[in-house]
Amino acid sequence: MKVVYHIDEMGKWDLLLANVRNMCAFYEAAGHAATIEVVANAAAVRALTREAARASGRSAAFAALQEAGVLLAVCANALAANGVGADALVPSAHVVPAGVVELAQRQQEGYAYIKP
Repeated sequence: MKVVYHIDEMGKWDLLLANVRNMCAFYEAAGHAATIEVVANAAAVRALTREAARASGRSAAFAALQEAGVLLAVCANALAANGVGADALVPSAHVVPAGVVELAQRQQEGYAYIKP
């Protein structure tokens, strides 16, 4: 199973993280492999700074994503629009040139698209 989660709203992070945790747990219990990527763009990128993650209590959740093999992609355009430097991001995040392109490419590769 290949899945790409899309988040563009700050208020949806807890829901998205719960969805991803549940999916990871399901596939692990079933003994099946899953490839999961989270693509953050628009305002949602602000949650991925080390400072914001610490303040919200999500630092451990973002680290757990990485431990579970979940890729956390962050839109470079959204970072610029929100005045966030790549150097401020949590260690598990990596920057992609454009979130919408990342989403389209993953869907073309057969990933299921989920937007909580």
